[in-house]
Amino acid sequence: MTLFSSQPGDEGLPGPARARVMAAIMTTTLMGVFDGTMINIALPSMAQEMQVPASIAVWFANGYLLAAAMTLAIFAALAARLGYRPVFLAGLTTFTLTSLGCALANTPEVLIGMRVLQGIGGAATLSIAPAILRSVFPGRLLGRILGLHALLIASSSAIGPVLGGTILHTLSWQWLFAINAVCYTPLPLPEQRI
Repeated sequence: MTLFSSQPGDEGLPGPARARVMAAIMTTTLMGVFDGTMINIALPSMAQEMQVPASIAVWFANGYLLAAAMTLAIFAALAARLGYRPVFLAGLTTFTLTSLGCALANTPEVLIGMRVLQGIGGAATLSIAPAILRSVFPGRLLGRILGLHALLIASSSAIGPVLGGTILHTLSWQWLFAINAVCYTPLPLPEQRI
């Protein structure tokens, strides 16, 4: 039995559609978690380039995390009223556009503002990802898919600083954010309210 096999009486989406939704959810989860962790290794470089003390530079990370934490429950409630697709796509678009804004930011104020907005966009996708997975996978597979999602979050938190250090070493801190635009593609979420 695989995650994408269909059996008679399965609720949710058929196997191929499940695979597309899972890929979209897992990609956005990676992006959201990476952005919360991989920047930490770059804070000294960013502070030096922007000529700000560490007490200001720490807000390059904290702005994202604080905004995400403050809005997670709001987006979960909003998605329950409006549907998952519009909230998820609005969050992903906000996250991606503000990632570009972070990459192009030339002042600490702009970068902190973009990070706050990026955290809000990230919260919209992260808060409803498990609910989307729950609605597209049949009950017999929920333990597996939600376990995989939790494993992805945990491993992303550990890999984020390593990935951030690699990007910082080979490119620049701006690429920590620009990479999100490279990963963004319109996601294959079903049209109906899930």
